[in-house]
Amino acid sequence: MKGQKFIPLVVVAAGLLAYHNSFTGEFISDDVGSIPENPTIRHLWPIWQCLSPPHWGGLTVEGRPFINLSLAVNYALGGLHVWGYHALNLTVHILAGLALFGIMRRTLLQPALRERFGGAANALALATAVLWTVHPLQTEAVTYIIQRAESIMGLFYLLTLYCFIRGGGSRTPRVWYSLSVAACALGMASKEVMVSAPVMVLLYDRAFLSRSFVEAWRRRWPLYIALASTWILLAYVELSAGDFGTTFTNARQIHRTWWEYLATEPGVILYYLRLSVWPSPLCWDRAWPIARTWTSIVPPSVAVVALLAASVWAWRKNPVWGFVGAWFFLILAPSSSFIPLHESIYEHRMYLSLAAVVSLVVMGSYSLLGRESLALFVVAAIGLGFLTWRRNQDYRSELMLRLDAAAKFPDDPLAHNNLGVALAKAGRIQEAIGQYEESLQIDPDFALAQNNLAAALGKLGRTQEAIEHCIQALRIRPDYAEAHDNWGNALAQGGKYREAIEQYEQALRIRPDYAEAHYNLGAVLVRLGRISEAIEHWEQALRIRPQYANAHYSLGLALERSGRVGEAITHYEQALQINPNMVEARRRLEHLRPVQ
Repeated sequence: MKGQKFIPLVVVAAGLLAYHNSFTGEFISDDVGSIPENPTIRHLWPIWQCLSPPHWGGLTVEGRPFINLSLAVNYALGGLHVWGYHALNLTVHILAGLALFGIMRRTLLQPALRERFGGAANALALATAVLWTVHPLQTEAVTYIIQRAESIMGLFYLLTLYCFIRGGGSRTPRVWYSLSVAACALGMASKEVMVSAPVMVLLYDRAFLSRSFVEAWRRRWPLYIALASTWILLAYVELSAGDFGTTFTNARQIHRTWWEYLATEPGVILYYLRLSVWPSPLCWDRAWPIARTWTSIVPPSVAVVALLAASVWAWRKNPVWGFVGAWFFLILAPSSSFIPLHESIYEHRMYLSLAAVVSLVVMGSYSLLGRESLALFVVAAIGLGFLTWRRNQDYRSELMLRLDAAAKFPDDPLAHNNLGVALAKAGRIQEAIGQYEESLQIDPDFALAQNNLAAALGKLGRTQEAIEHCIQALRIRPDYAEAHDNWGNALAQGGKYREAIEQYEQALRIRPDYAEAHYNLGAVLVRLGRISEAIEHWEQALRIRPQYANAHYSLGLALERSGRVGEAITHYEQALQINPNMVEARRRLEHLRPVQ
């Protein structure tokens, strides 16, 4: 019995072994805007600044103040050294694994399951927690730094339930219930998926502690009111960040309706289930085709409806088993239902729902094989841990992840397009052009690839070809503001400034909050000597995107030319605060304020 206190250390060891190679690499994709380009994490005080994430176009920290605060803590401890951010991610994940162990152990010792599983509660809880912790499907939520939004929310979700369970059997339930509500509130400030946590607590109460919902409410109604009140916090952070508007705007821009998204997600859910059992191929970012034909809609929908019906039937027959299905579907609902998100599929969305699959497999295997199944769990843990270790190597750079995706899905136009974007970021423009062309060979009507190819050609001075691809992109998507912006860039590069202005203005008619178009229009206006108009557009760009370092610098130059030196100095300073490596801004400051 004394050795039982060391059992959770197995979860810690398993997590460290599986992820020990995840601490190197670089900031990738959304990491960049949320960490090195995020001025609100540079100081821990005043704390309300850390709790007010930037709102400039779909960053992962928008509407998630606790995630932004966690980044500020990382920055305070180690600046922009990537190791510390990965260390915190892994710490959160291991703590979540320990919380899952505690939930499973105490659940298996509940009266409804004690007779069948109580004798092996420690072993089965350990198997569930370890398999969940080392499963390679979790790598996107752990190794991709900014997806700590999922893992931190997951930790608070699990703690909400764990503290509730502890309160149900405690002599001082108020302490545990207060901790449960606090964890729920922190989860609501971390990610929207937390919305189902109060419901899951009530379902757990009914399944394991009470004979009916009426009894559960009668015994613990103050707790449920307190848990439900955390929805007010979630609504506040969502509305203040404008996330609902952003979600539907993004869906509209890619021409995706709510019913198309709803028709597509059953196939995605089945794919998630397959990856849970056989985690290959894992892909950081891939295009999932929108379901628009009967053959792509009906079979997956029938299968998912059958699983939902089985969960409802299991709940009616025995809520203990119905709870597992409820856990899987309710947690996935915000991202896999009718709300049209920008992408149909992301592996990190399975972070918590995976626990339902793993626990069902563990308990089912034990029911069939008894204690002989424990050896299988050990083998499975070793195999899954090895796959996680190998998958972590792909996260060393965005380019490696894009190469991996294109290799695994060679017929996916998005994979080739995204590889082109990564190559362009690395300065390998000619190779990027090759990937965009490969993408368009697969899908000539892929507007995103047409636009990106135009941008790459423009950088090489191939102006007319760039314009032709902008025209093609607009033929496919007439409301494509980015294509008008790229068209303007190509014209400006060729010295056709007045024609460029027309394209930038068209982009802004489509998207008035398009900061880059305001910035580019300002740059052309300056070349025509219309400095006051340029200043207006750069100021507008900064109202939309306050962290826009280049806009601060350009505005500083224009203000300096206009004799407004004090204001210019302020903008140079802000540019350097956002990007300390901006040499030009530092030189202007040294010129205006010579070192004494």
